[in-house]
Amino acid sequence: MTSSLPSNLPISFTTAQARELGLSRARLRRFVNDGQLEPIARGAYRRADGPLADLDLVEVALRAPEATICLESALERYDLTDRIASVIDIALPRPRRQPVTVAPIRWHRFDPATFELGRETLDLEPGLQLGIYSAERTIVDVFRLRHREGSDLAHEALRRWLRVRRGQPAQLLDLASQFRNAAPAIRAALEVLL
Repeated sequence: MTSSLPSNLPISFTTAQARELGLSRARLRRFVNDGQLEPIARGAYRRADGPLADLDLVEVALRAPEATICLESALERYDLTDRIASVIDIALPRPRRQPVTVAPIRWHRFDPATFELGRETLDLEPGLQLGIYSAERTIVDVFRLRHREGSDLAHEALRRWLRVRRGQPAQLLDLASQFRNAAPAIRAALEVLL
């Protein structure tokens, strides 16, 4: 006879969360063998009856709740680039160590003093969210890190933001003023584009 999953079990969860709810490893294995749970990574599970979700992002959200989609991956979500990244750009506040993941992640360490600026949340599934930087913050970041990300990516994103999203340059410059390396480059690019 197959037992059913506890009703208070989230759609996606870690082994530690399951233990807090009173589930043993043996019971988790039984639920996996019964097809009621799917392992999505080491120590991370998902209810088989859960809605479709990006399992890579679910894993990141489970492992590092403060993680935030950034740079090229955020640009893709806002349709500010035509590039398709082979890895997911995720930021963590320094000195937070990156968790071990199965998902293909390119980890970035951002200054804790500015980490929350422009940070929004993305609903992955009921009860589980992941941070994502706003389009404006992402543009600031690609300009700020253009030596690594490429100035062509930064300029393309700014052009599309102005054209497609009808961005407000004053709002962008205000945010950029919080990052000393970004504001002058963005101001110069805006002078050329406008």
